[in-house]
Parts: sequence; C-alpha cells; structure tokens
Amino acid sequence: MTQVLTELQDLEGAELVDALETRFTTEIAAVEAGSHTFSILRPRNSDDLIREEDFVKDERLPYWADIWPSSTILAAHLVSLAESRRPRMAGKGLELGCGVGLVTMAAMIAGYDMLATDYYTDALAFTRANAWRNLGREPKTQMIDWRAFPRRVRGFDLILASDVLYEKEYAELLPKIFKRALVPGGMAILADPGRIGVPEFMDECKYTGLEIRSKTTFPFASGEIRQQIDLYEIADKAS
Repeated sequence: MTQVLTELQDLEGAELVDALETRFTTEIAAVEAGSHTFSILRPRNSDDLIREEDFVKDERLPYWADIWPSSTILAAHLVSLAESRRPRMAGKGLELGCGVGLVTMAAMIAGYDMLATDYYTDALAFTRANAWRNLGREPKTQMIDWRAFPRRVRGFDLILASDVLYEKEYAELLPKIFKRALVPGGMAILADPGRIGVPEFMDECKYTGLEIRSKTTFPFASGEIRQQIDLYEIADKAS
C-alpha cells in the first residue's frame, strides 16, 4: 500500500501511529546516530509499496521507506553538533526528502524548527509519527515536487538532504532550490555516498552562485554494508 488516505493528515500522536500500524505491515528499527538511538517505525518491506501507476507516471519508487546510510551519517552529524552546543544551531530548517524522519528528528534535537518534505505523503505521515514517538512533538510537513518547488517555501537557516543525487535531474534542481530557499548566511548540508549526480551537482552549484564550504568523509558500516559518506556544507558565495 502507498499514498496513505487523506484522513491520516488529521491524526496526531498515538492515533497516527495506530493508523499507520493498521494500514501497513510495519517494524521497529533501532538506529544509532552518534550518541543517540532512534526508534524508527517503518514499513517492513519497501518492495511491497511499489505501485506500477507511480512508476509509469514519473518513475517514482518508494525509496523513502528505507533507512539509508547517508541519512544515518547526517543525523549523527547533527546530533554531534547539538551536543557541542555550536552557537548557530538554531533557526528554521528544511529537509528535502525526509523519508521516515531520521534526519528531521536529529535537526529538531539540534534546535531547529523543521519543515519535513517529501514526494510521498506516506513519508510525511511516518516522519510525523516517528517524531512524536521519539521526541513527543511533530515537525511541520509538506509534500513537494522538486520540479515545481513552491516559491513561498523559503527563509531557511539550514537545508538538509541525504542521498538525493541518484538522478542527474536532481543534481541540477537542488542548487537552485538551495539558492532560493536559504536566508543570507544560511547553510545546506548534503550527505552523499558517491552517486552519479555529484559532478553535475558541483557544476550547478558554481553556476548558481553557491560554494562548497567543506567536504568531510565519514565511514559507514552495518552488517555487510560498507560505504564512505561525504558531507558537503554549501552556502551562497555572497554570504
């Protein structure tokens, strides 16, 4: 099942969790992100969520239902920054592609007022449910198609995205979104495991007037999975 029914948007807290557990076959995953362990409610098998009509329409697949290494590393980075009491760790935050909410929750712990966005309404429901389960409060959420990014969604101190450069189209779209949606002096942090769109993303950042302020590589290991995750800090050249 994919695309939860509209009435889930009106549910909160325990009622939302109960509704998701009724509509989906779910599991609880313990995810360590730095010193914090998150309890993540998620669909047990993302393959069960694939719908032919979604793929035929725009090749959409339910990547949101998996917990990706890049999101785990980015969440750990945010938790670490929160613990260090970095002075600028506060303000409005935006996540592009929130999935089940891991990175959004870490940013909330770091003090950000988060807007979690995704192309699947299912992801927004699970993000809200997980934030309530772990933090006792929910972020704001909004379904957004990056190809038609709303102009009113702007004014953010921090923009977060993890493992989003698997299509070259996204590599061209994201710098434009960063440029438009960040406040002066704001920062975007992108986590990437070496996807195909990285070179195009770098070129588009330069063309758009953004610069890569830093690139830090973190190892990820879980079971048989071994990856190197790059964290890019990106800001406007004029800031």
